[in-house]
Formats: sequence, C-alpha cells, structure tokens
Amino acid sequence: MEVIKNVLCPFCGCCCDDLEVEVDSNKIINVRNACALGRGKFLSLGEHRLLKPLVRVNGEYVETDLDKAIEKAVEMVKNSSYPVFYGFGCTSCEAIKLCLEMADLSGGLADNISVVCHGPTILGLQDMGIPSATLGQVRHRADLIIYWGCNPVEAHPRHMLRYGPLSNGRFVAGRKNRRMVVVDVRRTPTAAMADVFIQVKPNSDFEILTALRALVNDLDLEVEEVGGVSAAKLEELADMMVNAKFGALFFGLGLTMSYGKEHNIESAIALVRDLNKKTKFIMIPMRGHFNVTGANEVFTWQTGYPFCVDFSMGYPRYNPGETSAIDVIARGDCDLVFVVGADPCSHLPHHIVEKLKNVKLIVLDPAVTPTVKMADVAIPVAYVGIEAGGTAYRMDGVPLQLRKVVDPPPGILSDVDVLNQILRRLK
Repeated sequence: MEVIKNVLCPFCGCCCDDLEVEVDSNKIINVRNACALGRGKFLSLGEHRLLKPLVRVNGEYVETDLDKAIEKAVEMVKNSSYPVFYGFGCTSCEAIKLCLEMADLSGGLADNISVVCHGPTILGLQDMGIPSATLGQVRHRADLIIYWGCNPVEAHPRHMLRYGPLSNGRFVAGRKNRRMVVVDVRRTPTAAMADVFIQVKPNSDFEILTALRALVNDLDLEVEEVGGVSAAKLEELADMMVNAKFGALFFGLGLTMSYGKEHNIESAIALVRDLNKKTKFIMIPMRGHFNVTGANEVFTWQTGYPFCVDFSMGYPRYNPGETSAIDVIARGDCDLVFVVGADPCSHLPHHIVEKLKNVKLIVLDPAVTPTVKMADVAIPVAYVGIEAGGTAYRMDGVPLQLRKVVDPPPGILSDVDVLNQILRRLK
C-alpha cells in the first residue's frame, strides 16, 4: 500500500491540498483530511462510470472504439456552422486552453459555467475592481469573517476550518479570537454557528449594502428597517466592520443570483472600498466547482475576456447577454454544443435543456450523467485530479497542481489527450 500526501481535492473551490490518499493495487482504499464531499468523490470512482465511447445511431446508443468516436466528433465540429464549447468547471486549465483553440478554429463560441453562478461577480469587478487577498491571509489575519448569501458548512465543508473562523492562523488563532457574521434569507447550518445572524428579505441585498455604506460613512438612516433588518441591527454590523482589524467578506450565489445581480456585487465592492478608508477589509467569492476560477483565468489569458467569448467574426468578441451560451442556445443560434467538465442538463434552466434536444451534442465525461444520456457522441475520460494531473485555480485565484494518484480504467485517456487528438484532426 502507498500513501500519497499533499493531494489536491478536485471537488469545490477550496481546493484543499493536504489530502492523504491510500492506494493499494491501483485502487483508492482511504482518504484522510478530506470532507465528506471530497472523500466521496475519491472513493466512488467506479460508480456510474462511462467506460466505452458511445455514438447515437437512429436514436439508439451504439458502443464504438475511441478512434471512431473522435472521428465522429471531428466530423460534427467541421460540419457545424456555429458550435458552442461549454463547461470547464471540472477540468484542468490545460484542457480549457485546448477547447478555446478549438472554438477559435471553428468560429464558434466558448463559455464556462460561471455564466450561471458568479458571472455577475465578474461583471461587477470589471466595473469596480475588487479589494481581495489570498485565503492564507484571511486565515492568518482576519478577526471578522462575514458569509453573505452562502452556506459553507454544506457547500464548502472545510472552508471554515482551513481558512475561516475555526482556523489557527499566525496572528489570529481559533474561534474565540474571531467574530463571525452570516447574512442570508434563511437560517442555514452556517448561520447556527454565527455570532450574529442577519436574516434579510429575499432580493433586498442591494438596499442593505447601500444602508451599510451610509452607516460606514457616518451617515444616519432615516428609516426603522431596511430589507427586513432593523436599523439598530445594521448599525451594530457597521460598527463591527469598522472596528475589525482585518475583515473578510465571503459571498455566494445568494448575492449574485438574486435581484440586482452585478449591481449587488458593485455595491458590496463599494462597501469594502469604503471600509478600507478606516480599516483593512477584503472580499472573496465562494466559487463552487474546483476549477471554475481557472476557467475564467484561462479564458482571460487567451482572449482577454473571462467568459461569453464569441469567435464568429474571426476575433474574440464579448457581450454577456448576447454572447453567452445560455442566450445562444435559447435563441436557437447554435447547431452543436461541445461539453467538457460540466453537466449542463443538471444545472441549466429547464427551458434551455429542452433546447438542447434540437442541437447536436458532444460530451467528454468520466461518468454517465443526464447530459451524457442526451449526447450524440459521448467519450469517456479520466477524472481530473485523481486519474490525471493538471493545473487548477483556487477560489482566491491561487494556481495549484492537481495530482494523479491512480490510473484510469484501460483504454480511457485524459480529456487533454482526447482534445489534442480532436484538435489535431481539425487542423
């Protein structure tokens, strides 16, 4: 038996890199230091596994060999007038780069899953900039941590222990030396652990953030409550933020996907910017999939834009609301969708999934998902971060190395190898 240390967890945006994986005869038998979500991913590799390439013939799936499946995929991309390349939250930066090259070569559109999660965050920080830091700085220095519109206890189970209120930093150690605030529309398990829980009315985040900005700037509120929160409660929170030595605001989809969207983010950035006139304050988005941040980074390196990139004019063009995968599919403008590192049939709106019935669908995935079941070509690939290495970006923008700990099943390649073959034949 071999114990592989310092393995990065390919589940959520925390990208915990202290896992110890026990491997015996190319089989993972135990994972230490992981949360239940990460541990489950390592220990359930064989479940619902896609082991053979599949091609749909006359409405029925037919097993084929890898070479024929790749040839079919190449033929579909070549014959497409406007393909969409989508996903990239659960794959490596190296694979994302290849897909962008493919989108450029075919004159299609490339988009990533941030379009349905932290897309408004990107739009907000493009307008305002973002006062941020690494998770390590939060761990070592933050004495006030605010979770706004997110529930890390269930979505990022080790976040609070490694980087948040429960972490032991160099200058601030342990829960007793930190204050924790949760702002949400319901009492979540995270809220149950907070020193202060502020329950807001749904879709009132912008108003509350604006009220907090007024209080931080020594202005009085001339109302009794804002967004279901009393003025006295908001004054208490404003005092806590101003008096913190180092504050950190973590925010999730409760802020990005409620009414206001990017304007909520702009208001939160403005609040943190105001706080930095009086103390030290930073903010970090709680990213979901382990490399969705990497998708935004690679898109930006290659094209200048973080998502919603259209190549149909022969150069990268960016106009969210027009050039997003969602809008293009909804309008029926595309005739092919190429999915890597995502399961859009599970997370896109139902009416968009219905539209996917009218286009050709190519999927690279290690497992049998609802998207694989709709695909015209489904090619099995290795699990990135377990059966294949690569690079991923943590939620704070720090690049980390994914490690291979076991070999994939016989005949199954990494998505980088498959994409290289497709790209080479396209050229």
